[in-house]
Amino acid sequence: MIKAGIIGATGYAGGELVRLLTGHKETRIVWYGSRSYIDRKYADVYQNMFQIVDAECLDDNMGELAEKADVIFTATPQGFCASMMNEEILGKTKVIDLSADYRIKDVAVYEKWYGIEHKSPQFIKEAVYGLCEVNREDIRKARLVANPGCYTTCSILTAFPLAKEGIIDMKTLIIDAKSGTSGAGRGAKAANLYCEVNENIKAYGVTTHRHTPEIEEQLGYAAKEEVALNFTPHLVPMNRGILVTEYASLKKEVTYEEVKAIYEKYYGNEQFVRLLAEDVCPETKWVEGSNYVDINVKTDPRTNRIIMMGAIDNLVKGAAGQAVQNMNLMFGLPENEGLNLVPMFP
Repeated sequence: MIKAGIIGATGYAGGELVRLLTGHKETRIVWYGSRSYIDRKYADVYQNMFQIVDAECLDDNMGELAEKADVIFTATPQGFCASMMNEEILGKTKVIDLSADYRIKDVAVYEKWYGIEHKSPQFIKEAVYGLCEVNREDIRKARLVANPGCYTTCSILTAFPLAKEGIIDMKTLIIDAKSGTSGAGRGAKAANLYCEVNENIKAYGVTTHRHTPEIEEQLGYAAKEEVALNFTPHLVPMNRGILVTEYASLKKEVTYEEVKAIYEKYYGNEQFVRLLAEDVCPETKWVEGSNYVDINVKTDPRTNRIIMMGAIDNLVKGAAGQAVQNMNLMFGLPENEGLNLVPMFP
């Protein structure tokens, strides 16, 4: 039985980790960490866990937790995990960090986009970028995994096969993304109040969103070239879900069948990537509450462009589900353990 500890267990991603790990046959949660609710019953914070979780919230002492847990999930703001990380912790336990602290390999880029000093850059090189469908074998051997962001997971997986095969001109790639409000976290912010969000849609972080360099770096590895792209996120009035629509110029003329074959090459055996039938566009409702990413493409011979579309649940495949998928790989378990979740509908 894997003993798991969660720091940040009362945020939305942390709460989703609790939900998934509670149903995981090989895992027991030994630490519900939450600086804001120390000594309060976890089920008082999340009433959906009433009579399911009978534990109290603890603090965020990673050193103490490392003595008790086989794996630590840090669902915390940027900077926390990096400030706590040391060789003693990694010598005792594995760490899956849901923040951006170890996702970007260039520490200067991280510090520029996140506006904070990185407190443990010595671990950046070792950290494995936890996109399971791309880095599966490296994840199996890792002791520190950087769990990808929600926008990045959807954006990268949607374009990865065509970037890898050199089918698209990476200089022309534009990503339009839309997210439900849970992506902003559980903290109280005026911009996320019901009256601000309901019956409204808005772009934000235009040219400045912090997931941009993460997407550029990972797609750059795939394309074997430096990538600079436009990424524009939007906030939409729904709880969960991310939809990305990506546009790029084609380097050569291709048919839909040829493009579909490329996606089948990379994802045909992937349980959690669903390649939709021709002309079926992904919808967030079709993946809600699940670890799936739905993908499809449409070629446009008139403009010599291709439109790539992807949808995920930002709290599952975009955060907690992917973290559990990473844990399964790290501990030699079936990759789908605890993740065979049928999407909720409606």
